[in-house]
Amino acid sequence: MADITAGTAAPDFTLQDQYGRPTALTALRGHPVLLVFYPLAFSGVCSGELADLRERHAEFEALDTAVLAVSVDSVFALRTWSDREGFPFSLLSDFWPHGAVADAYGVLDPDRGTARRGTFLIDAEGTVRWRTLNPAGEPRDTGEYLRQVRALG
Repeated sequence: MADITAGTAAPDFTLQDQYGRPTALTALRGHPVLLVFYPLAFSGVCSGELADLRERHAEFEALDTAVLAVSVDSVFALRTWSDREGFPFSLLSDFWPHGAVADAYGVLDPDRGTARRGTFLIDAEGTVRWRTLNPAGEPRDTGEYLRQVRALG
């Protein structure tokens, strides 16, 4: 399992979003990216976290920052969840190979087969500038995400 810290080049990936479209991290160069790993769609803490990101999404857009949320769920589950919740950002499926991107970022929980609550702020050049990892039942702070994006300048 990787240990991705500030100053590390962000591992590249291409995953399908909730509509089946490929999303490549390198295609987003030139803009900061907030990469949010979460365990499972439809679960309580994850639903709350992503709802908060939805409510504050305009603030990320104003800072020219792409928000990508990644789980091991299938594209079909992510589409259903996104349609129901109205998420304005991409939900990426790390379904197959199962959890490969979460593993590359060091946040795969091999015992549960899901991603841990890891978040990475990647700058416009593709370097990780900040990361956080929360315990399974502890929601993350969207306000802190915004503070870190603003600190990029």
